[in-house]
Amino acid sequence: MVKRGTKQETAILLKTINNAILEKKGDELLNLDLTKIDNAVAAHFVICHGNSSTQVKSIADFVEKMVRDNVNEKPWKKEGYENSEWILLDYVDVVVHIFQAPAREFYKLEKLWADAKTVLINN
Repeated sequence: MVKRGTKQETAILLKTINNAILEKKGDELLNLDLTKIDNAVAAHFVICHGNSSTQVKSIADFVEKMVRDNVNEKPWKKEGYENSEWILLDYVDVVVHIFQAPAREFYKLEKLWADAKTVLINN
């Protein structure tokens, strides 16, 4: 069984992830709060996109590094490094989705989870 974090631990994890994405110039950074949605797979989704497979991989690598260095956590699961169109980093309470722009437009996760409280994160 995977341990869920406290609200404070989750808030620190979210802030660390957001800062890492902003530092690597991730576009249209959104935080979706799924805590009020029944049967949600996580408490929060973080969604952004990059403009190339190189940038998407760079963002994902930096998120992993910053979370490991600052929060001492590793992703429970990660997927998508093969083609870097959509990299997913699962930190149990927080799932990070880093897309290339066309894949983000195609899958429209924001629309799929439209009932979630959505916050646009700016610099």
